[in-house]
Amino acid sequence: MSELKPNTERQIDIAATDLPLACPMPDMLKWNAHPRVYLQLDEHGAARCPYCSTRYQLKGDKPGGHH
Repeated sequence: MSELKPNTERQIDIAATDLPLACPMPDMLKWNAHPRVYLQLDEHGAARCPYCSTRYQLKGDKPGGHH
């Protein structure tokens, strides 16, 4: 089992495997978490949570879209 992370990081690097992106992420502690919100990445592969202001940055290739 992986170790849970505190909800105190202000920038988190994510990979395509983390999509769809929701904050708080599954490996974060739940006792002090805000309601789950799904985030959409901008054109730079970044998103900011409106609850906790954590910034997420996609590292690596963006996933392909649907036709």
